[in-house]
Amino acid sequence: MTITQLKYVLAVAEHKNFTLAAEKCFVTQPTLSMQIQKIEEELAVQIFDRTKKPIQLTEIGQKIVNQSKNIVNEADRIQDIVDQQKGFIGGEFRLAIIPTVMPTLLPMFLNNFIKKYPKVKLIIEELNTAEIITKLKNGHLDAAIAVTPLEDEKIKEIVLYYEPFVAYIPENHQSFHKKEIEVGDLNMNEILLLQDGHCFRDGILNLCKNLNNEEKTHFQIESGSFETLIKLADEGLGTTLLPYLHTLDLPAKDVLKLKHFVEPKPAREVSLIFPKNELKIHIIDALRSTISGVIKGAITFQNVEIISPLQKK
Repeated sequence: MTITQLKYVLAVAEHKNFTLAAEKCFVTQPTLSMQIQKIEEELAVQIFDRTKKPIQLTEIGQKIVNQSKNIVNEADRIQDIVDQQKGFIGGEFRLAIIPTVMPTLLPMFLNNFIKKYPKVKLIIEELNTAEIITKLKNGHLDAAIAVTPLEDEKIKEIVLYYEPFVAYIPENHQSFHKKEIEVGDLNMNEILLLQDGHCFRDGILNLCKNLNNEEKTHFQIESGSFETLIKLADEGLGTTLLPYLHTLDLPAKDVLKLKHFVEPKPAREVSLIFPKNELKIHIIDALRSTISGVIKGAITFQNVEIISPLQKK
């Protein structure tokens, strides 16, 4: 059997369809089917149960797929070893970033990275955390930037920075004139949240889980963008929390509405995450170095700053 044949097996196992798997592998469906049949004949077992729709793995097929992932990963590592020995940092690199980090962090480091490492072809997509974990485990991403800890034994995490929460309090709110606020000043019933699936939303719910607010609102809304939440807050419909980097892009007229928390400031941990097999680790290290340099060299605002893991310690 060959590495290519094993990749065909993995494609069918993922897509549960021979035609779709062939498209993803850039071969014809008869070619892919023939190569998988050769493996099954060589091993004298059935990897796939073709009588079911969608196609399912047999019991032995699942074990073969698990081992195939290891073999394909180790084969890919050979090129990594050669690249590292030559000091070559290049090739295709698939990176995902969560929606609440991408709009602010990506413009900060992307230009620096592509100038410093012009031979790396970055393929970047915006995904939520659940999608990122699935794609990392299936080998469709090389790394991602997400909020941690994830506590997943198959994924490694390198903390990039800690980003404080900042409250956005409109002028008609009772806490507007406070210089700094405490978590206890928040009213969970009036906080405008991002829609379900955003880890920033989960962070706010975790931050506010011990608040005992009994007031009832006349509406409930969860939006997909901070801009919508800010506009609703300005209409007197509540307050919201923002990640610190997002506040740097607000117009001057809204700066006074930003209220920082007293120490210790609640913050989220933003990390570079990747599979534990550490494929393309030389590019991962280059990415980490570039982002850390940008974070370390910028951003101090009203006595708040993005801090690195070393600073936190």
